Amino acid sequence: MIAATLEIDIDPVWGTATDWEALANRAAEAVAAVVPEMAHDNLLVSLVMADDEEVHALNKQWRAKDKPTNVLSFPMLSREDVLLAAANVAAPGMLGDLILAHGVCSREAADKGITVEHHTAHLVIHGLLHLAGYDHETGEADAEEMEQLERKALALMGIADPYAEI
Repeated sequence: MIAATLEIDIDPVWGTATDWEALANRAAEAVAAVVPEMAHDNLLVSLVMADDEEVHALNKQWRAKDKPTNVLSFPMLSREDVLLAAANVAAPGMLGDLILAHGVCSREAADKGITVEHHTAHLVIHGLLHLAGYDHETGEADAEEMEQLERKALALMGIADPYAEI
């Protein structure tokens, strides 16, 4: 499956027990399978798997929130530009940056009773959808659309629905 090209930088705090790069690329392929405009390797994404301190500083600087968060996404294209870039396979487009915080991801996974790998895959998918122009904060219908795409992509990876009622 052709998917957005991920340029990945992994902080040592993430460890080497998991092949994080392979996991992130599988997540990108799953997104490409459910969102056709993301099925182009000419679309570039910078993915940084960082520590909490780096994400905290970025969250404070860019969102005026003085705390770390699980994932930050910094889109560089509008939804319309994403669709245009995807249509023109000869012209690469930088979709944007994704930054994940290891400690927050690990704590959230533990709280949910799931593996860090499954939660990280979900957050990569969530972030890629933001870069593709989806936004869960613009209304209930948009949130539901984004969650449905997340569910479909995660199912392709064999990962359970994170929104299912327990």
